[in-house]
Amino acid sequence: MIIDVLTIFPDMFNAVLGESIIKRAQEKGMLKLKLWNLRDWAPNKHKKVDDRPFGGGPGMVMSPVPIFRAMSEILKNNSAHKVCLTPCGIPFTQKLAKKLSGFERLFLLCGHYEGIDERVRKSLIDEEISIGDYVLTGGELPAMVVIDAVTRLLPGVVGDEDSLEEESFHDSLSGGLEYPQYTRPVEYKGMKVPDVLLSGDHKKIQVWRKKQAQSRTHKRRPDLIKKQLKG
Repeated sequence: MIIDVLTIFPDMFNAVLGESIIKRAQEKGMLKLKLWNLRDWAPNKHKKVDDRPFGGGPGMVMSPVPIFRAMSEILKNNSAHKVCLTPCGIPFTQKLAKKLSGFERLFLLCGHYEGIDERVRKSLIDEEISIGDYVLTGGELPAMVVIDAVTRLLPGVVGDEDSLEEESFHDSLSGGLEYPQYTRPVEYKGMKVPDVLLSGDHKKIQVWRKKQAQSRTHKRRPDLIKKQLKG
């Protein structure tokens, strides 16, 4: 997979994208990341990429000019699924991450300031995504979240792919939260691992895990239970 990121702060990505699973995916050739500085396409000597909003109001708006120029040059005639990271987008979910992992090339545009000129949204963007109901300084952190979630779903990136089937929000858990996990030692500071996990009875363990996952989801994320009932 190829992922292009258009941003005014490309250096923000270095620490995150150069570590762990994302680093290994790049080393194995499963992922190719390209960081592009939007200011390189600014049509002025000051590398300015924003301007005052028409109609008045606070803050600045990202200009369409450098974005159109950048995307035209970067993508040329190559196809890509173009995503804008913005608080106005649809919620980012595991299901959406799975869908995005199916594209050969993703293009991520990091929003900033008070927003992006609407002509960019209408003409260039396929999908707008938000990682939560809150406002961040820019789209860089959301872009990193999307890259991480998508990368680990690419075939061969995660060593034990069966582990992906039992994570929170996966279909095998009906979109709920993951069950409690334990490892050695069996007892620590008076707290013991549940006997069922030591029994070796895989059927009982599976039943226990399912019940625990359902109970945890009900207590912490009742909204997910409602979605299951509707869907």
